[in-house]
Amino acid sequence: MSEAGDFYSCRGVARTFENGGKTLEILTDVTFDVAAGELLSILGLSGSGKSTLLHLMGLLDRPTKGEIRFLGEEIGQAPESVRTALRATEFAFVFQFYYLLPEFDALENVMFPARIAASAGKPHRAPVGGRERRERAEDLLRRVGLGERLRHRPHQLSGGERQRTAIARALMNRPRIVFCDEPTGNLDPRTAAEVHGLFRELNETLGQTFVVVTHDPRMAAASKRRIRLDEGRMYDDAAIAAAAALATSAGAANPVSGAAPNPD
Repeated sequence: MSEAGDFYSCRGVARTFENGGKTLEILTDVTFDVAAGELLSILGLSGSGKSTLLHLMGLLDRPTKGEIRFLGEEIGQAPESVRTALRATEFAFVFQFYYLLPEFDALENVMFPARIAASAGKPHRAPVGGRERRERAEDLLRRVGLGERLRHRPHQLSGGERQRTAIARALMNRPRIVFCDEPTGNLDPRTAAEVHGLFRELNETLGQTFVVVTHDPRMAAASKRRIRLDEGRMYDDAAIAAAAALATSAGAANPVSGAAPNPD
């Protein structure tokens, strides 16, 4: 892993919206780093701001305040041309509702991002040439357990298979970060558990960085690190645990001063 702050970071990120003359504060002073090769979950109840944060991180929106940095460069307020290029080459997305193209089979859906990158003249790390694209797409579909479903269209796939196809599609152009918004939200518990395991396997075998927004504690448990959002503020589980351990240690070393005095 690289140093986290050198790879991706949020510093003092805030997002507000104007509504009927009132200012709605969705995110407040969010600061954290993501290390290359990390599997990070962002947890929170509905309305906590987690999807808003993911959209900011993936350059689908702009922060009201604060900095978002990638590979040392500020990108949160970068020109739209730069943001579009980063979304096409460095970042990828997995959503709750799959968004597969119904007229394409699984193989064609997975190859589609590479075709778009090639047509835009920005192949970057994406496979070039029809044969290379096909071979990579087939390999990815096999990795996600769909080697026998290459020619099935979305309506012929189960919900879990559609999400696996969407995950393979996200990996097609070799992005540095895959941002996932409630990727198991539409799945039954058994299928969701299989997808949890798939994220972890891809993270460990490919070194792929995933940032996953979820309210599913099982998805969070499959992640190597968790942060929580509560009313727009961020809490890092590791930092909370470290602070609790420090407080416990300090308490053991320094008994409560308010204890009853020794009568002697």
